[in-house]
Amino acid sequence: MMRKYLVVCLMMTTYLLPTYAQTLRINGFVKDKNRPVPYANISIADSLKTTANTEGEYSLTVHPDLTAVLKVRAVGYEDFLLALKHLKLDTTITIHLQTKANRLNEVVISATRKAEEIRNIVSSVTVVSKKKLETEMAINPDLSNILANQVPGFAPTAQTGNNVGQNLRGRPMLVMIDGVSQSSPLRNAEVDIRSIDPSVLQQIEVVKGATAIYGNGAAGGLVNYVTMVPDTAARFAGKTQVNVTGSLIDSKNSLGGRLSQQFYGKINKFDYVVSGMYEQTGEYKDAEGDVVGPNYSLGETDSYNTFIKIGFEPDTHQRLQFTYNLYSSLQNSNFTLINGNIATGQKATGVLGKPLGIPTGVDYNHNLHFAYTIDHLFLNSSMNIDAYYEKRKDVFYVSIGRFDGGDGQSLASNDKKGARLFLHTPILVGKRAKANLSYGFDFLKDKTAQPLVDGRIWVPTMDMNNLAPFAQADFTFFNDLILKTGFRYEDVKIKVDDYTTLRTTNASGETLTPSFNVAGGNLKYGTGLFNVGLKYNRLNLFSPFVSFSQGFSVMDIGLALRDAKVNSIDKINTDAVKVNNYEAGFESRLDNLIFSLSAYRSTSQLGIEVVYDPNTDLFNTVRSPEKIYGFEIAADYLISSAVQLGASYSYTEGKRDVNDNGKYNDPEDMYLNGRRISAPKITGNISYRPIKALNLTLYYTGIASRDRFEKNVKGAYNGNEGPVQSYNLFSFSGNYQVKRNTHIMVGIDNIFNEDYFPARAQWFMQPGFYSKGRGRSFSIGLAVSY
Repeated sequence: MMRKYLVVCLMMTTYLLPTYAQTLRINGFVKDKNRPVPYANISIADSLKTTANTEGEYSLTVHPDLTAVLKVRAVGYEDFLLALKHLKLDTTITIHLQTKANRLNEVVISATRKAEEIRNIVSSVTVVSKKKLETEMAINPDLSNILANQVPGFAPTAQTGNNVGQNLRGRPMLVMIDGVSQSSPLRNAEVDIRSIDPSVLQQIEVVKGATAIYGNGAAGGLVNYVTMVPDTAARFAGKTQVNVTGSLIDSKNSLGGRLSQQFYGKINKFDYVVSGMYEQTGEYKDAEGDVVGPNYSLGETDSYNTFIKIGFEPDTHQRLQFTYNLYSSLQNSNFTLINGNIATGQKATGVLGKPLGIPTGVDYNHNLHFAYTIDHLFLNSSMNIDAYYEKRKDVFYVSIGRFDGGDGQSLASNDKKGARLFLHTPILVGKRAKANLSYGFDFLKDKTAQPLVDGRIWVPTMDMNNLAPFAQADFTFFNDLILKTGFRYEDVKIKVDDYTTLRTTNASGETLTPSFNVAGGNLKYGTGLFNVGLKYNRLNLFSPFVSFSQGFSVMDIGLALRDAKVNSIDKINTDAVKVNNYEAGFESRLDNLIFSLSAYRSTSQLGIEVVYDPNTDLFNTVRSPEKIYGFEIAADYLISSAVQLGASYSYTEGKRDVNDNGKYNDPEDMYLNGRRISAPKITGNISYRPIKALNLTLYYTGIASRDRFEKNVKGAYNGNEGPVQSYNLFSFSGNYQVKRNTHIMVGIDNIFNEDYFPARAQWFMQPGFYSKGRGRSFSIGLAVSY
């Protein structure tokens, strides 16, 4: 019996030996510095795949003489690539991953709704990295201020809780959180920039120029707040940060504080981020130490943000993700407004007293987002399907004597539900040519209204259904010539019930516009949107691109409805705006220098210019054709490992064809006003790192002058048409690493205590908003990571 057993074993061994000789084993560990990285995805030739275990250990079986590329991917880390050539024996490979860098040439963005290197985008794109965000936040965490400093073509901040006049290249932009819209074109209250706290952002992606890639509302481009993912392989990690802020001109009652707490990590196949932030600002003081006018001021403001993100990867091909964010920022001022006097240059300020109405600002902004991604479907396709819900309420200031001879305070309510399907399929894979097709559809249901706080209807509820199928193709020839083209169809239906307008009055109680009974109805829009772009990346010294894209946005219907002077919405011009955007530019890279230039022109047959009527003291929308043009220049230069320079210049101008004859140079044709066109902007920065533990950054922002309008018959400038006089601002940010996980941050805003009126205060020409900018102020913080 034993002899038979030995014979069988010998036969099995003889049979199996050739099999083992035909395979090799690659194994090892995936690490982050000195710690293992669990659940990293390891693949060879996109066919052999495995996942590292909790200790970062992995193993793959391959054929001998294999020539391929080993690829390792993990959330929060740079991809690792290693060429394997003619392996003969079992091999152990220990892989050390690097935390994702934020240099411009390494950033991957989602401008085309899929991850893509910035060098392959055929339009102007700016990415504000995590490092830049942290440097700016050491000075001021206000996102409207950060975007104005960091993004060429972005209008200057007004240092207030809303972003009136702060657009992108003269047109409205779509603000998003992880691709979910925070804007509502139905009633553009211009409060969408402040929708989330920057402490939970991984980066900000800004795509400039009309685009339809995310749909309705992006006539000027889009701003996408990309939320953070864990940057560690640890099961539990965290960061605690405390800041103290205040005025360096008059510290009395100006002190404020900020506390931020984050926990994050990876447990088995799960990753998570949980974050909370609370901030209370003190009184904002101008360069003379006086309280800044309290209308929408960010002084005496209480803000909080709650953020939760949970990810689950059942295998190397799939990911489920749940995200929730709650943001609130309300002003609780102890001052009542003293109007400024524009004619004499007297600034608006405040006097102690209880303000009228309830606190103004973002009462709440809820965002709930579910997403599912799979990258291994038919024909090597990938798919992303998501659903979202957004609900927000914004409260505005009290209008004295405006409604029926009395006061009134309005609020904007917005309720969005949506679902999207996005598929990406490679259709050609060759050495000389590659092609991919992206396709799917978006659905959005948006209900928006602007009632008064006491329940009176000012803007009735507008109920919009928006369905948009799309297809986008990209081609790469000879690895360097990139062609992108696509089409999207927007089908929009808006329902408005019957309503009654409010009688508006002046300060004396006299009627400006009588009350009207307005018959509601259904508004329908349908249009196709086309885009095409070409880019050539062969030469680092000169990488040019040209593009044409169309954007679509329903007009600010709420503004038209509340000022209706007819008895039916059918008689109101609510036609949507379709924008044609033409752009050309290039990027040059020479050693440590990166230089870029782009020029653009956008046109629309229907305008959205908000024009002031001095006879009624009201703002009305004018629908004349519009043309906007301009250019942007940006440069970054790495002098050494310790010193880096950056600078940019932005110029935008625009006109409207008042007599609608196709020309823009007739005597009656007019420039677009300050609400649309910002004065030229210059930015600069210099970063110095004398030792590894210390980083110092000096920022400069200069706003040039713009004077395009004449005074009216009353000897004053109309609203939105005031001339802008130049001003120059410098700020400083310092970061010192005390220990490996402990940092001290110091920020000084308006170093030289410039005494100035922000651009919006100058062109707006409204006494209640004629406030000076904030004087020299400070922020000191301590951050501990663990």
